[in-house]
Amino acid sequence: MNIDNNQLLRFTTAGSVDDGKSTLIGRLLYDSKSIFEDQISAVENTSKQKGIDGVDLALFTDGLKDEREQGITIDVAYRYFTTPKRKFIIADTPGHVEYTRNMVTGASTANAAIILIDARNGVIEQTKRHAYIASLLQIPHIVVCVNKMDLVDHSEERFNEIVNQFEEFSSKLYIRDVRYIPISALNGDNVVNRSENMDWYKNSPLLNTLETLHISSDINKIDMRFAVQTVIRPQREGFIDYRGYAGRLQSGIIRVGDEVAILPSGFTSKVKSINAGEEFVEEAFAPMSISVCLEDDIDISRGDMIVRKNNQPETSQEFDVMMCWLNKEPSKPRTKYTIMHTSNEKKAMIKDVVYKMDINKFEKDEDDKTLNMNDIARVKIRTTHRLMIDEYRANRNTGSIILVDDSTKETIAAGMIV
Repeated sequence: MNIDNNQLLRFTTAGSVDDGKSTLIGRLLYDSKSIFEDQISAVENTSKQKGIDGVDLALFTDGLKDEREQGITIDVAYRYFTTPKRKFIIADTPGHVEYTRNMVTGASTANAAIILIDARNGVIEQTKRHAYIASLLQIPHIVVCVNKMDLVDHSEERFNEIVNQFEEFSSKLYIRDVRYIPISALNGDNVVNRSENMDWYKNSPLLNTLETLHISSDINKIDMRFAVQTVIRPQREGFIDYRGYAGRLQSGIIRVGDEVAILPSGFTSKVKSINAGEEFVEEAFAPMSISVCLEDDIDISRGDMIVRKNNQPETSQEFDVMMCWLNKEPSKPRTKYTIMHTSNEKKAMIKDVVYKMDINKFEKDEDDKTLNMNDIARVKIRTTHRLMIDEYRANRNTGSIILVDDSTKETIAAGMIV
């Protein structure tokens, strides 16, 4: 299989405290030679000050001072690295329950999630919580890394026990692709290089698995959704009559000559030309940023959506959302917020909290109607104007929303349309 050298894979890491997430990422960066020498020197010095022989790999990701002092991850730490086969963005997210919102933030754009399990402890409550959130966010690929295999004598039997534990639980969730890898992040077994201590494991080590994950099919190529961000009118020689609608193609493919509908007005037209930068192209596909010209002069502005005439999203002012509350202040009933969806900004309110999800017990609480920080709940939202929406499961871009507090301009909630 050919992998595009420029293809970008975003992945997030999740696990309980002390499962070794930061050490694993440090090992990935260190063994793939993706760290500058001055960073290595700085970490070596800090390791010596802490009385550690060699390099404390976790320090490569624990960027905040509090994290280094406490030896834990608090905020989402993003790291970038490249191999000859692929580019990567890592979101290292905290493991504590009080940082659920940080995990949701880090995982929202991920192609894959690495869930770490301590080989000594097996599948615990925190593992289930992270798998549930990964399922909720529809992350296409899950890589379960059973870490600290050196502390269970590299036992194949113990590894298989944990695989069975996870499969029994995850069969109830909507997860499409799960892989299992036995590793020791501290010693480097099966992270970048194949482990000699676990010759019973015949599949690829972690880095090779990430390099060869097939992510091209993760983007919805069927439902063409083009949210207009701005209208381009150059008014210069050669472009006097040019009127282009610019934005990013959220999903699908658009071609010159396609019959399209403009929402919410419902007017129809045909695609006259497509620009990708300065170049005219015959077709474009998600997630390209393009400018589209239509054969008819229609009043189109930011927030409108161009779709296929015979394949349209739902247009609605009221819909259900699985929402994670991100703000320290609790929700207030009937308060107006700004809802942001694709390139649209409208006013909205939470009409009802249908239920809150207890992600420790996986039970629904239908009585508590107040959303507090880190709560995940199903809510009914009512907007002042119609939005063009898809179910999040079918289209992550047109199925996601955020709510912004008008007075503080803070993002207070993120949600997935169901």
